[in-house]
Amino acid sequence: MLQTARTAAETVDVLEVGSTGVRALEPLVLVTNDGRTAYHPRPSSERMRTLVERSEAGTIGADDAMWVVEHDADTERLPIPSDGPLAVGTRRVLGRCGWTDIEADGTASADAAQHARDDPEAALERLAEIGLLGRGRGDASQDASIAEDMAVVRELSGDPVVVVNANESDRRNETDRTLLGGSPAAVLDGALAVAEIVGADPSDTVVYTNDGDDLTRHRARRAAAAVTDALAEGTSTGDADTPQVVAGPDEYIAGEFTMALEALEGNDRLEARLRPPGPARHGLYGRPTIVQTPRTLAQIRAALLEPDAFDAADADPGTRLVTVTGDVETPTTVELPTGSSLAAVRNAVDATDGFKMACIGGQFGGFTRSLDHTVNALALQNADLGTEGVVELLGRGRCVLATTGERVRFASEENCGRCFPGREGSKQLLGLLREIYDGNYEDDMIRELTRVMGTSSLCDFGESAARNVETALDRFETELEAHAAGRCPSGACEVSQS
Repeated sequence: MLQTARTAAETVDVLEVGSTGVRALEPLVLVTNDGRTAYHPRPSSERMRTLVERSEAGTIGADDAMWVVEHDADTERLPIPSDGPLAVGTRRVLGRCGWTDIEADGTASADAAQHARDDPEAALERLAEIGLLGRGRGDASQDASIAEDMAVVRELSGDPVVVVNANESDRRNETDRTLLGGSPAAVLDGALAVAEIVGADPSDTVVYTNDGDDLTRHRARRAAAAVTDALAEGTSTGDADTPQVVAGPDEYIAGEFTMALEALEGNDRLEARLRPPGPARHGLYGRPTIVQTPRTLAQIRAALLEPDAFDAADADPGTRLVTVTGDVETPTTVELPTGSSLAAVRNAVDATDGFKMACIGGQFGGFTRSLDHTVNALALQNADLGTEGVVELLGRGRCVLATTGERVRFASEENCGRCFPGREGSKQLLGLLREIYDGNYEDDMIRELTRVMGTSSLCDFGESAARNVETALDRFETELEAHAAGRCPSGACEVSQS
């Protein structure tokens, strides 16, 4: 599609942009002229050529566009239609996704890094005052203050490292992939700002991606070069080393932050590291290391450049990115203020089978019958739901026991094997769930096993794997009892009990 437009164009600029996060609209063509932008989703090659011809004639194809938005001619953020999935939530850190020219994205995007270079201590104080929390399971500071680890690294001797942990193999979660692929320079600017705060060289900033994300990695490399060039302007040497962009295994455990370090060190067998000490004290090759996801780094950039947009009185300042998936026509990634309700995500997608329940938090999220939950970390944790950035809307045909069993089976097969609760506990848990089909529902035994896994597993894998089962028992107990009695309420299972 991009090549078709470039071949047809003679006088207009044809630019490559990343995903907006709304897959149902893609490929999405935006035709912009003099402060007006027309949205043309999924055009054919013939229509693409027609749009280029009209653009060269000075029109944007407003008559047959899905939306036309008026805006400032020099806006750096995607103009938002008044309705549709793009109008759901806000677009603070997603604002450049789908709008910014990937080729030129880095040329003016070293603002946060320059700010941190000018006064690293003040930048750290600002992040501490705001109280910004880590956003993903790949963060060493998930749902905890990011400033604390930075303060530790600043105080330690040794050469610090900054790792951008963008290795996500759970394709339910498109948040980091959307950010790094659609606005890579903003993520790199946030990473280099962290590097300036903790005293790391740009070359000791590592972007760690999933092996299957070739396009994302290619864009990250271009952005890394552009941002470091922009940061180097005005220095005595006029140049700077570029962050490294590397690929890691396409394995779920490889996204856990200590196993990400194991993969970066070249270890074939990934196992969670014992903590303490955490990566801030003993990280990559024993060096003080900051590990953050693209989501967190984008929030850091926004906090340094737009501090007034963050309420320090909020328990979880800023916004959170959420991929809405499950039994929907097409997954969509949206950005929600942390004081808003998760129920807003329903407006971003078309459900295919009604609504029975949701799994909030990704592979090992928590089950709930309602979306009336606030989007901040504390509220989700108190409801025993995950903060990983995924909301799966599951339809009436879903069986809660089968759905839970699939995730526990995944846990039993994909755990790293380092700790007994994660390795053996997940196997025992799977066996207990299978026994329900045979009429043996050991409620107390299952709850005790999930308690042990949740409190004594070495890493988040085992802890969160138990959450699936705990929330299924708490909120769908009658369905589990029905299976033990020989009946699947959803009709999805063949129950052998007579």
